[in-house]
Amino acid sequence: MPEAILNGVSIAYDDLAPPGPPERTILLLHGFASNRNEGWKRTGWYQALARRGCRIIAMDQRGHGESMKSHDPADYGREAMAADAIALLDHLNVRRPEVFGYSMGTRTALQIAIDAPDRVNNLILGGIGGKLFEPRPPSPDGETIGTAMAAEDPATIKNEFLKSFRQFADEQGEDRQALAAFSAAFSAPLDQAAMRRLDMPVLVVAGEGDDLAGDPEALARMFLHGNGVTLRGCDHFSAIPHGALKATVFDFLDGLLGMDDDFPAFE
Repeated sequence: MPEAILNGVSIAYDDLAPPGPPERTILLLHGFASNRNEGWKRTGWYQALARRGCRIIAMDQRGHGESMKSHDPADYGREAMAADAIALLDHLNVRRPEVFGYSMGTRTALQIAIDAPDRVNNLILGGIGGKLFEPRPPSPDGETIGTAMAAEDPATIKNEFLKSFRQFADEQGEDRQALAAFSAAFSAPLDQAAMRRLDMPVLVVAGEGDDLAGDPEALARMFLHGNGVTLRGCDHFSAIPHGALKATVFDFLDGLLGMDDDFPAFE
């Protein structure tokens, strides 16, 4: 397992290069309670990207997978996650990759683009949309992602959505206390003015049944060169392994999604 000490913490990652010169290099940033193997390898992204001659860099973000796991919320936060990713690129001598985040990983990806826009070639934001800046309504029973992760028995979790995240974390063997600390960490609001100034091409893509994300086109309109695509028949969890997401991402990277087009929803 490749591992590097970055910003004082241990970060596990994969760096998979094709036999010849890479067509492009892509940094993959997984979602909450996931990891590089579950989020990208098992869902077919490693294989699909390798077939296209890409160099693949996928990291386990703090609190996840095989990377550092702290039970202190002060060790987390979006700015720290972005700094880890930039440090990993420096460690691997990668200057300007494609950056692809899914769900939680989109926030890390956005922070990378805000903090170091010259380090991002194309920005891909999956499982996110117009609800990014909307406050999430509290659960009527007071449950949070933190309480769901800390619960001794997942059967006691009343909120079905929170229960699904807890079950997912258990299936991956993730450290629940680390995830609870992660969810309690403070991050300043994303800088919307800085997002509007980003000049790299941006893809925002989400399933039509993704109630977490909202309308991807609504978020895409924030960017100077934004593309919004809705995937029919997908929700937050089923979109990432779906062939329609892979086709959309590859069309975007190949320049087949024009900045001013009226995009159809992908079947």
